[in-house]
Amino acid sequence: MKIVLVTGGSGGIGASVAQQCAAKGMGVIVTYNSHPESALRVVKEIEASGGRAVALHLDVARTETFGTFRDALLDIVSVTWEREHIDVLANNAGFGLFNPIETVTESEFDSLFAVHLKGPFFLTQKLLPLICDGGHIINVTSATTRVATAGVAPYAAFKGGLEVLTRYMAKEFGPRRIRANAVSPGAIRTPLGGGLNDEFETLLASQTALERVGEPDDVGRVIAGLVSDDSVWINAQSIEVAGGYQI
Repeated sequence: MKIVLVTGGSGGIGASVAQQCAAKGMGVIVTYNSHPESALRVVKEIEASGGRAVALHLDVARTETFGTFRDALLDIVSVTWEREHIDVLANNAGFGLFNPIETVTESEFDSLFAVHLKGPFFLTQKLLPLICDGGHIINVTSATTRVATAGVAPYAAFKGGLEVLTRYMAKEFGPRRIRANAVSPGAIRTPLGGGLNDEFETLLASQTALERVGEPDDVGRVIAGLVSDDSVWINAQSIEVAGGYQI
């Protein structure tokens, strides 16, 4: 059985990733920051479907807590699955901010950097000894790295950095047969950045070849497929899951 750690797994894309991986028979650990009740709801839904899942607290912006988190993760994996390693790390946790460059504050910039680039870098570094040889790292990025969207410059810049980091992870972790891929969602119906109102959703749908916005499961199914044994030769890629957004 593969064991998958999904950061930011209490809702949206992360919850779907957890549910889709569990549906493929994988064990799942979801992390949450400020919504434990949502994470526990995901765990209960997985368990109700016959899967096994647990929830752990993690603030990906606080790198000084990663050592304690690693120890807690190891304990949970040992008790729940009688294992000493995980197979997959999905760096998914994040938040959105819509603000033009001219009004972004240094505090906002630093917060986005901490969560979307610094956090995944150092969390991966800290957990690397726990990822088994032949494992997989998934970094969730964004279609805004390809299509410039006014108001999300820092977010997109750090997601772009995460895409580059993904290729370096694939290169440096290759001797251990650890794959690394980025998944780049387009417009998805989640609460990120305040969600989508009807007018904005209509605009985004009109810019997408399939004429709708995406659902979390559109991304969750792709990630679950990537980390399965069906995709072992896909490595160092950035895969856009956006229904043909602005092509």
